[in-house]
Amino acid sequence: MPDPANFSGIAALSICEALLLALNDHNILPEREIMGILLDASAAHDNAKGEEADLETHRAVSDIIKQIIAGGNSVRRL
Repeated sequence: MPDPANFSGIAALSICEALLLALNDHNILPEREIMGILLDASAAHDNAKGEEADLETHRAVSDIIKQIIAGGNSVRRL
């Protein structure tokens, strides 16, 4: 059976993407600010310290954020 924690992460990511899109659509945040948020989030995980297992998780999270930056979201490009 799939781990429910994985579903929570996917749900959180979808909500965050939708919020960023809405902020851009309503001219609350320009695209450059949204990209800055994503880049900051990625950098925070790239610069994390800790045990190797934790660092693996941080690298994987950073990679996902970088994929979002490179490819946009599932609905449309920011």
